[in-house]
Amino acid sequence: MTTNQREQAENYLARGVSATKDDVHRAVADQARGLYPGAFCKILPDPAGDPGWCAAFHADGAGTKSSLAYLMAREHRDSSWYAGLAQDALVMNTDDLLCIGATDNFYLSNTIGRNAHRIDGDALAALIGGYDAAIGRLARDGVHVTMTGGETADVGDLVRTVICDSTVYVRLRRDQVIDAGQIGPGLAIVGLASSGQMRGEACENSGIGSNGLTAARHLLLHPDYRERYPESYADTLSRDLAYCGRYHLDDPLPGSSLTIGEALLSSTRTYLPVVRDILAALPGEIRGIIHCTGGGQAKCRDFGCGVRYVKNNLFDLPPIFQAIRAGGQISDRELHQVFNMGHRMELYCSQQAAAAVLSVCRTWSLEARIVGYTEAVRAGGPNEVVIEREGKSWSYQGRV
Repeated sequence: MTTNQREQAENYLARGVSATKDDVHRAVADQARGLYPGAFCKILPDPAGDPGWCAAFHADGAGTKSSLAYLMAREHRDSSWYAGLAQDALVMNTDDLLCIGATDNFYLSNTIGRNAHRIDGDALAALIGGYDAAIGRLARDGVHVTMTGGETADVGDLVRTVICDSTVYVRLRRDQVIDAGQIGPGLAIVGLASSGQMRGEACENSGIGSNGLTAARHLLLHPDYRERYPESYADTLSRDLAYCGRYHLDDPLPGSSLTIGEALLSSTRTYLPVVRDILAALPGEIRGIIHCTGGGQAKCRDFGCGVRYVKNNLFDLPPIFQAIRAGGQISDRELHQVFNMGHRMELYCSQQAAAAVLSVCRTWSLEARIVGYTEAVRAGGPNEVVIEREGKSWSYQGRV
């Protein structure tokens, strides 16, 4: 890594965010890893005691995207901007669970922590209504989610604006489990686009998802917001790293039908219905599924053993990532480790099965492509991810 790259990476960490979460991985290293230690999510024995079944609980949320919703709501005096956070918090759970083969009958509990001085009853109503709307959209596509309740806590001493988190539970048959620990050499990597407009979506999706929003917010948005909304960022953050961009929320995003604010708050796309159809059409053919969230395009390095992941046919950069890149404040290497950069879900299968995967995606008007392949690393060596784009190459070593 060059000196400039190190400085850019340090600036990102200085914003209070880690792309690799190495400290988190060390903290949980001694935790039991469940029935399938290499799986994308921890899988537990069935609480009902059926040996043919298993279960998983998963917790995640909208992250600092909630700070963007706060800015938009204040700027537009419209609490409805909070509603989309519910889909973000739900999908970040369900689509992680999708990676172990779970496609239906989810149970959801939501957790909202707010500063009541800034997040009023209208904002809460928008959030809770957002869950109902997201669940309804999934139901229309044949995916069933049951809301079991939740907790709304007034924690103004800890939270500046609002946190929107969820916990999801699901049971599934053991013969349906997809174990990412079984990813090995000789497979095609099929990427599912994060941007555009697939069947069932009401408008263009920017592809931002719910990862890297701290970086995206400060790298894109104008210093005006630093002065007007100091409560929207951490008081531990150096002011010269807060809101360093050129854009205001209502500025058009170049190359898109969305404004900057709309693009940053674009709801996290769910791949549940389309991957459900893929798994039904290709039983036993999908060897692994990776949700490219925390860790971005390097996320896959944590799965399988003795694998080099070569991604040499990535999607063109969606406009939101082009805008972040054009600011010049973060290296291309770091960008690919923070953001999904064009595809947020990837399936691992044979070259023959890949054609059928692409065919199912077309029925959903979802852009998909073979973005790369897997091969063996040197015996005993750690996993590796190699990203190739525009004549450049970046390598990310596994933690082994």
